[in-house]
Amino acid sequence: MIKRLKKFILNNNLDGYIVPKNDRYFTEYSNTNNLEKITNFTGSAGFALILKDKNYLFVDGRYTLQAKKQSGKNFNILEIPYSLPKVLSEIKDIKIGFDAQLFTRETLKRYFEEKANLVPISFNFKYKEKNKINYFYKLNKTIVGESSIKKIKKIKNYLLQKKINYLYVSASENVNWLLNIRGKDLPNSPLANCKMIISVRGKSFIFTNLSKASYLNKTEFKNIFFCKENYFFRIISSLKRGSFCIDKNTCSIFENQVLGSMFKISSYTDPIYDLKSVKNQTEIKNTAKAHIEDGVALTKFLYWFKFNKKKITEKQVEKKLEYFRDKSKNYLFPSFDTIAGSGPNGAIIHYKSSNQTNREIKKNEILLIDSGGQYKWGTTDVTRTIISGVASSKLKNNFTRVLKAHIAVINCDIKKKPNGYLIDKLARKHLIKNGLDYAHGTGHGVGFFLNVHEGPQSLSKYNKLTIKEGMILSNEPGYYLKDKYGIRIENLIYVKKIKNKLKFKNLTYAPIDLDLINLNLLTKKERDYLFDYHLETYAKLSKHLKNKEKQWLLNLIK
Repeated sequence: MIKRLKKFILNNNLDGYIVPKNDRYFTEYSNTNNLEKITNFTGSAGFALILKDKNYLFVDGRYTLQAKKQSGKNFNILEIPYSLPKVLSEIKDIKIGFDAQLFTRETLKRYFEEKANLVPISFNFKYKEKNKINYFYKLNKTIVGESSIKKIKKIKNYLLQKKINYLYVSASENVNWLLNIRGKDLPNSPLANCKMIISVRGKSFIFTNLSKASYLNKTEFKNIFFCKENYFFRIISSLKRGSFCIDKNTCSIFENQVLGSMFKISSYTDPIYDLKSVKNQTEIKNTAKAHIEDGVALTKFLYWFKFNKKKITEKQVEKKLEYFRDKSKNYLFPSFDTIAGSGPNGAIIHYKSSNQTNREIKKNEILLIDSGGQYKWGTTDVTRTIISGVASSKLKNNFTRVLKAHIAVINCDIKKKPNGYLIDKLARKHLIKNGLDYAHGTGHGVGFFLNVHEGPQSLSKYNKLTIKEGMILSNEPGYYLKDKYGIRIENLIYVKKIKNKLKFKNLTYAPIDLDLINLNLLTKKERDYLFDYHLETYAKLSKHLKNKEKQWLLNLIK
């Protein structure tokens, strides 16, 4: 593939070509992954720059070790957001090709503005079309808590207030949320690939593969017309001239230019993101139910791991956890590929075992297992770090410091720490004062039976968005010692108003490994939290467990 791309570069008088991870729907997980085809890198974020004589792979801090292992032989690995290689400024009038349907103006501006002459040109990666049709389906109000009619009304009111005529919804997840539809177009999210134009007055249009929408009752979607994907230009040409709202993060350069040639672009932020980030009581209730089923599966797995006497590998661990999840009649599929990293593999933040890297889990070493599921109806994501023997005092101390960071988040005063930036800083202080840190955010937003990673909410160094009631986030500080081990403790949490105060509440209930904790490093308040958490875990899960599992869980309450 890379030889064919380099030939393409030469034939088109280019100096290089940019290959992103995303497809034209800009989803995190997709059945189309050009970046993996070119680089062998399987992480969820990054892009490659292929030059005539050099290859570069850009990834964020989560993936530097993984990228070096998977792609280091043929690619120079550089970390985002650091600057692009000097070669861009050394080659006079350097010409870099890119596919205008796979990049946003924001991305190219951030990384390439004034560094190269960018040439829109499409390279054919030659994907085989799948014959199977994944039909869309509708969720009823008892599941989502709010009708699509009410949601659309909110969007139209927003457009009226902003004096904008149209909203172009280029993110499939937002169309799915707005219309209460789901599908099977992605490997880890129950999404239907589609885009939409909402008119403040008059008809609205959905662009999708019409055969996939054939089982939807179109009469439920008043004044909304389903169109073929390639009807985009035809439809916008028929619209009355006015102003458009598009989203800077998911509207491609191609779509941006087409809309900008006929309409005034008044805003670059899709308001659906903010609305979607705040879950209603029904969504919270259904997500909590999914977490009980997930907690049962994970607790059964943890019990099995702790008392297993046979030699096991990372791949066997993955299959065993999937076995326990699959026992639930409401479990559908993983919300992302399970991360089961033992010993040195755990130090790779988003490690994925392969036939080449799969290793046997040795006695007295830790396993980091990060996994999640899509259930009817809810999305889960949980990480536990566990040991199959005895931990050294240094390992215990480092695990306990991560635990202190984890407890600091769930117990934080949101009034005093009202955004992700401040909460992230609070979590890290327990590690930084001991010379430790982690190269990822403390938490990400999570969708309701949608994407496991959702914005705009997050707990990170760069996010100053105000935390609101109803938001779901992950709480996952960590520590990674290169070539030795990785530690991460992750629960999903949500924001609830209690006596007019916003507080974080756990959604995830599964035991934390006491064999890795130095209780002397915990304050009384932290020990009380750990006691209460395991007590609540027992109360919620015990009736679904066998006697031995139940007794083991009971013994953790101390």
